[in-house]
Amino acid sequence: MDSIEIGLWVTGGMLVMVVLGMRVAFAAGMAGFVGLIIIFWSKKDFGGEDFAWALTVATKTAGQVPHSKVSAHALSLIPTFILIGYLAYYAGLTRAMFEAAKRWIAWLPGGLAVSTVFATAGFAAVSGASVATAAVFARIAIPEMLKIGYNKPFAAGVVAAGGTLASLIPPSAILVIYAIIVEQDVGKLLLAGFIPGAFSALVYAALIVGIAVIFKSVGPPVTGYTWKERFVSLPPALPIVAVVVIIIFFVYNPFGDAWGTPTEGGAVGAFIVFLMALYRGMRWKELKSALIETAKLTVMIFTIIWGVLIYVRFLGFADLPGAFADWITSLEMSPMLILVCILLAYAVLGMFMDAIGMLLLTLPVVYPAVMALNGGEMVSAADSAFGMNGTMCAIWFGILVVKMAEFCLITPPIGLNCFVVAGVRPDLSVQDVFKGVTPFFIADAVTIGLLVTFPWIVLWLPSLAG
Repeated sequence: MDSIEIGLWVTGGMLVMVVLGMRVAFAAGMAGFVGLIIIFWSKKDFGGEDFAWALTVATKTAGQVPHSKVSAHALSLIPTFILIGYLAYYAGLTRAMFEAAKRWIAWLPGGLAVSTVFATAGFAAVSGASVATAAVFARIAIPEMLKIGYNKPFAAGVVAAGGTLASLIPPSAILVIYAIIVEQDVGKLLLAGFIPGAFSALVYAALIVGIAVIFKSVGPPVTGYTWKERFVSLPPALPIVAVVVIIIFFVYNPFGDAWGTPTEGGAVGAFIVFLMALYRGMRWKELKSALIETAKLTVMIFTIIWGVLIYVRFLGFADLPGAFADWITSLEMSPMLILVCILLAYAVLGMFMDAIGMLLLTLPVVYPAVMALNGGEMVSAADSAFGMNGTMCAIWFGILVVKMAEFCLITPPIGLNCFVVAGVRPDLSVQDVFKGVTPFFIADAVTIGLLVTFPWIVLWLPSLAG
C-alpha cells in the first residue's frame, strides 16, 4: 500500500468519524496521528519490531504541531477580534447600531428586517464571530420585528442570515484562519472582505424588500421618525465606525504607510471598545462574561486548528494534495467549470460540517489544486486561467470559500446560526429558523455567482495595497 492509498483510507476513516458525530478537532487529530504511524511504519515494510519506532516518530511529529503552528503571530488576531464583539455588546453598541439603522431605514418595505441586516453588518465590522452576531441580534431584533407583526420564521431567518456576514466582513476570524493555512497576507485578505461583505448585505436587503413588496404582510414598514430623532441616533453608533476606521488604517493606510500590523489594530480596537464599555457602565460581571465567552470561543477554534493541522501534517507525508492537484489539472474541463464544481462540493459538505472545520480539512488539498488550475503560485495574470496572478487568485479563492462557509452556517441540518437563534429564542423551533432562512439561499447563490463572474469586486481593494 503506497502513501496515496494510505492517505485516501485515513481520510475516509476521518470522514466516517465526523459523520458519526465525532467533533472535527478530535476526528482530524486522531486520523492524522494514526495516519502518521502508518506512513512511517510503511517505510519499514510494516515490520513488527519497527512499530515502536513508527509510533515514536509519529508522536514527535504530531507533538510539534500545536506550538509550531498555533504560535503564529497572526493567530493572535482571533481572540482580539472576538473580544471586540463581546465588549461591543456589553457597551450597548449593538443596540445603538440597530436603533440607528431602524430610524433611518425602517420606512422601506420590510424596513425593520433591512435595518437588522445592516445593523448585523455594522456589528460584524467589530466582531469576528458569526455565532456571537446571531445570538446578540436574536435578543435585540427579533422582539422588535415580532412586535409590529413580522412573520416569526422570517424574522428568525433574517437574524440567522445576517449573522453570517461576520464571516466575511473584517475583522473576520475565519479569514485569518484561511490566511494562516494557505500562507497568504492577512492584511490583504481582510481588505478583500470589505466590499464582498457589504455587497452581500445589499443583496440580502434587496431580497427582503422584494419579498415585502410581493407579500405585504411579511414586513410592514415603520414610519414616524423625525429627522431630529434620526440624527440623534447616530452619535451612540459612532464608536463602531471609529473602530472600523482604525482597523482599516492598521491594515492599509491609503494616505501612506499602515499604522501597524492587523494584530496591533485588533488590540487597539479592543481597547477602545473596552473604554467605551466602561464609560457606558460595564461592571466586573459583564467584563468577566465577555472574557470568559471570548476564551471559550477562542479555545474551540484553536482546538480545531490543532487537530486539523496534525491531519494536514499527515497529508504532507502522504502527498495527497499534490496527487489531487495533478488529477484536477488533468481533467478535460474548463478551469472555471472545475472551480464551480468545487464550490458546489463545499455547499454539500457544509450541510454536514461546521464552517471552520470544513475549511481547515479541505483547504490543504483543494487550495493547491485551485492554484494549479490557475497556473501555479508564481503565474502572471497574462498566463493564468482565471486572469489574475497567483497572489490575487489566492485572495479571490479565499473570499469565495469563506462566502461558502457563510452559506453553510444556515444550511440544514448543521446550520449553526439557526441552532443559535433557536437556542436564544425558546419560542422558536430550529425548523422555524430553517424555514425562515430558505429565501436567503437564493441571495447567497446570486452573490457567489457575481463574485465568480466579476473578480474585481473582491480584488479591487487588495490591489490598492500593492
